[in-house]
Amino acid sequence: MTNPHLTLTGKRLTTPRAASIAGILFAILFTTSVVLIRLSLPTASSASGVWPEIEPSRLRPALSLMPFAGIAFLWFVGVVRDRLGAFEDQFFSTVFYGSGLLFLAMIFAASAIAGGIAASYSVDPAGFTSSDTYQFGRSIMSQFFTIYALRMAGVFVISLGSIWFRTGLMPRWLSIITYLFALILILSTSVNLWMVLVFPGWVLIISLYILIHNLRHHTPGETDCMTMRPAGQA
Repeated sequence: MTNPHLTLTGKRLTTPRAASIAGILFAILFTTSVVLIRLSLPTASSASGVWPEIEPSRLRPALSLMPFAGIAFLWFVGVVRDRLGAFEDQFFSTVFYGSGLLFLAMIFAASAIAGGIAASYSVDPAGFTSSDTYQFGRSIMSQFFTIYALRMAGVFVISLGSIWFRTGLMPRWLSIITYLFALILILSTSVNLWMVLVFPGWVLIISLYILIHNLRHHTPGETDCMTMRPAGQA
């Protein structure tokens, strides 16, 4: 008969690596999707007043990748929250979890608007980019990405950084870097879509740290070195 305690322990040993892989996948998929969306949709008319054409060949794969980026992000959030264990603080965890879900909702809404723009463009390629409909849709998409999603990402980062700082679950230097990223995300006034890439950059740094730390210190038969306990404890 299988020992339930050993089974549970075995499952928990995979948690840190699962978090890092999910975070890396999110960073790659989300960055690729945002870059393709940015390159596919013109932001301004030329000197002659003619708008560049939309490039559906780039936009379609971007919209296909975004749901998978969202799935990876949800996995990342769930695993990180699970790893907090007994150290989970109800206030910070609520803010952390809620802001993560709101961020996901914002990027899905922005991606849906981009999909609507692409569908409308296919109906009237000649005049759509110079129409008020295109400018309105692109403005809403940009607002979702660069204002609302960006701020929610900042709240997500600062709440998780606060948990790490208060509990010592991550090195102090990593908590400080996390605070710096949070300030950039929250205080940024840029409406440039490239600014959104700051968030997956932070997720990538955290994920690589967890993965490298786990690979260096974990040996078969031992409990995982990244099991949630204050940094510096044996």
